[in-house]
Amino acid sequence: VGHPEIFPLVFTTKTQEIFGCRVLEDVTEENCFKLIKKEDIIQDLKTRAAISDFHPVKKVVLEYPGEELLVVFDAKFQYGQNFYLVASEEAKENLLKPPETTEGKEEEKKEEEKEENVQENTEATLEVHPYKPPVHKPWVSLGSEKEVEEESVKDTVAKIKYMISRIRRKFGAPITFTDKNASHVKDSYVECTSYQDKAFSIKMLEKNVGIQMVPKVREASTQTKWTYPKNAATQYFPRQLSNEEKEESLSSEKLKEFFTSVRLRMEIALQQNEIMNAFFDDWKALAEDESSSGGKPDVYLKAYQSFTDLLYLKDRTISCVCWHPTIYGIIAVSARDQLYYEEQVNLSDKSLLQRSVILLWSFFDPVHPQLMLECPEDIYCFQFSPSYPNIIAGGCINGQVVLWDISQHEEKLQNAKTDDAMKMATVNTVNASILNVLQYNCMSGVKRGKVRTQVKPPLVRYCAVSSIQYSHKTPVTDICWLPDYSEDNQTSATFENRAGAHVQLVTCSPDSSILFWDIPATKVLEQPSSEKMREEEIFDMPLDVPDTLNQLDLCWKPLIKINLCESDTNTEYSPVRISLRELHYHYKTSEKVQSLNTLEVPAEESPYTEMSTPSSKNLKALQNISTSFFVGTEDGEIVYFDWKMEIDSDLANPVSQKQAQKYTIHTETINTLQRSPFFKDIVLSIGGRNFAIWKEGVTTGPILQSSCSAGRYTAGQWSLTRPGVFFIGRDDGNIDIWDLLKKTYEPSHFRNISKSRITFISPCVASPNQHLAVSDDLGVLHVLEICQTLSEALRNEHANVLDYFEREVKYLK
Repeated sequence: VGHPEIFPLVFTTKTQEIFGCRVLEDVTEENCFKLIKKEDIIQDLKTRAAISDFHPVKKVVLEYPGEELLVVFDAKFQYGQNFYLVASEEAKENLLKPPETTEGKEEEKKEEEKEENVQENTEATLEVHPYKPPVHKPWVSLGSEKEVEEESVKDTVAKIKYMISRIRRKFGAPITFTDKNASHVKDSYVECTSYQDKAFSIKMLEKNVGIQMVPKVREASTQTKWTYPKNAATQYFPRQLSNEEKEESLSSEKLKEFFTSVRLRMEIALQQNEIMNAFFDDWKALAEDESSSGGKPDVYLKAYQSFTDLLYLKDRTISCVCWHPTIYGIIAVSARDQLYYEEQVNLSDKSLLQRSVILLWSFFDPVHPQLMLECPEDIYCFQFSPSYPNIIAGGCINGQVVLWDISQHEEKLQNAKTDDAMKMATVNTVNASILNVLQYNCMSGVKRGKVRTQVKPPLVRYCAVSSIQYSHKTPVTDICWLPDYSEDNQTSATFENRAGAHVQLVTCSPDSSILFWDIPATKVLEQPSSEKMREEEIFDMPLDVPDTLNQLDLCWKPLIKINLCESDTNTEYSPVRISLRELHYHYKTSEKVQSLNTLEVPAEESPYTEMSTPSSKNLKALQNISTSFFVGTEDGEIVYFDWKMEIDSDLANPVSQKQAQKYTIHTETINTLQRSPFFKDIVLSIGGRNFAIWKEGVTTGPILQSSCSAGRYTAGQWSLTRPGVFFIGRDDGNIDIWDLLKKTYEPSHFRNISKSRITFISPCVASPNQHLAVSDDLGVLHVLEICQTLSEALRNEHANVLDYFEREVKYLK
């Protein structure tokens, strides 16, 4: 500004070498001027064109009247660049030859006059003045007292006052002290062990620190290692034997004795070389399970697809996720409102405007659900029947148990790969994010200029619902199918199930009860086409049409009810998770099963007055079946029970055989209690900030207990292919991958899935590719692809994990 004749330029090293103006060699801060011919600049513009550093001032160079242009080295970057061009002859002459002025002479005269005046003043100041005492002046406030008041520490919390009183006559009374072991009295003390909380740290706003740089002084001594001298000799040419010496050595008895002594060992060594490779590297063989690149294996959980629904899953928590046992790519999801504990207790405040359904999605159409199951209330948990995958049992938030039959829609689920699904698969075959799903939903409404109406998925009504009076009083938190080879009767005895079908359920709820439910046996019947059409009309009925089937099914009652409480104190437990040992399902192939809505009953009798129970007179009682089970409670306790009852000969009442065993390991509600798919007696429990692994039969405690983590654990699941791997979801949206063969004190890997907490984890049970379904608190279901390292078992992994569990049991004992 103010110098229009100056143009800043950036000269690269190449330009500096061409025109001889290299920094600190040709030009310096003292000698900063360089004259460049106008012809050389024009030739450089022609040669390098736009690459030339003079290209921004090409017009100025061509219009310049002189033959040489002045370029000045700007060492202090006064004009913003390392060089600047002077574009006028007058400015060039002023810079090269500045005009002489008389200002310098005047400044010299002024400096001489100042020196004379200073000398006169110093002579005058040598006079001594008399002492005058200081006079007190009033204090003027400049605001320092406010700063002192702000920095001072004050008590802002009101102190609590305690008044301790005692009866007057007890003053001075004698006191007798006795010694007692605190461990002998139950609940006499609580041990609060300290641990380092990684999530908590004190942040200092301001801190005064004084630092003084002092060289570090260290005393050191060095002693040369002393070695004793010794004589050494080196032979640098071989010894040559003469022919006479060779003949004498070969014919000697000593050589013959040597060959005779080593012959047997030599033969054994040669045989071993033929049997096995003596040069085989065992250490390389141990690392054959690692990646082929030679480094660490590639461990990941790759995003495969995402599912959500703006009508049924928005602002709702996904409570349960289940894969279809036999049809690949079909996954079912249930959701519930995001209720706090006070709202869960008072369920009457729940809005009735939100419709509760279970959605069945398909990999081949991630936009539209394939099927919807109508629910009387929000579903907390549900399971497919292992014998007949078309039968689904679920537990409601109001305590009722519901059954669905989707056998009429089995063909639709198998043929879910429609034209629209094929289009969607080509658009997004790997990641179906929420944004892509919404964009496709908007774009698919218009096709070839015509408005296309979306086809709603079929709504399947529930075919049976339990009686409210005999159901749970609080939400059903867990549901399991009993094994297909056993069946319980009302005397709590376990009998063989000749039908080979899962016909009984077990449910638990925080109301301190575990209920066993019996389902009537069904027969495989071929229905006429007219009856099928009539049933299809029933399934497609609108919601406002009353259905008498729901009212008639309210008579379903549980077969057995078990109240969980301590025998000594009658303290009731609040079970939220249950794990039975004999629950290793083998899913059958899909068959044509009669719908539960069309049970074969006599025409004269009403089919809804009483549920039929098969007779157990001619059935054989099973003696070697384990009737013990683990229970996880709301208070974080793990309780080990036995449901088998014995009849007391004196009272003729059923009496439990064993006492309940209680363990307090977790500090919060148990959210996962699952047995290992490879070991029937190994159980994983997750709750609060830690997890534990239990072995059935070990009564001293868990064989493995983790330390407290920074975040809360909200869900967990064993791997279905690797015995030593399991996944744990956290409240910060991460998934921890634990590998017991690598680390037992911390997760071996972790992956971020969502911004909200993880609510459920479920691996695929009928998939050629390993997939893991993970749901979050925002109503989004993420399907992840498991890498080969986490899906394929290592060599002898089953034996190694079993050996690890046995070592931990011995160590615990």
